[in-house]
Amino acid sequence: MTTHELSTIDALLQRLAREAEEGGYHLNPDVDFTRELLDGLLVNEGRYGYRACPCRLASGDRAQDLDLICPCDYRDPDLDEFGACYCALYVSAEIARGEAAAMPIPERRPAEPIAVPQPTATDASLAALPYPVWRCKVCGYLCARNHPPATCPVCKAGKDRFERFL
Repeated sequence: MTTHELSTIDALLQRLAREAEEGGYHLNPDVDFTRELLDGLLVNEGRYGYRACPCRLASGDRAQDLDLICPCDYRDPDLDEFGACYCALYVSAEIARGEAAAMPIPERRPAEPIAVPQPTATDASLAALPYPVWRCKVCGYLCARNHPPATCPVCKAGKDRFERFL
């Protein structure tokens, strides 16, 4: 049972499918299942103001939940190891073609936040860069500019998903 109008869900489905394919990703081919997931994303967006993964418990604190905003920080490692992300919204090409099935995926999110050490610019050439380097925490995209982009050009994650890399 969906909470949102089917037209709203299908519009999101079309946009995410296009963005996924442009980025080399695939949405789950089970359209009814995918619609339920997207309805959950829209519910969480209404509840919290951001699209937290519908299969995880969000806190309601955006800063604390950044790693759970779809596409979550765990999507790529889950796809690499298991062929699908935790909620199975994103799947491998084999699963998308029906050649394999998604299987249960263990939770990667640590119980407590882990402080990630930042690289240091020990090389003089790095220290002399005219702009800071920003890294997308979702897909690893790097860019050198004064501020991170509003949206990652690779995975479409928002500006707040970037961290200062150098």
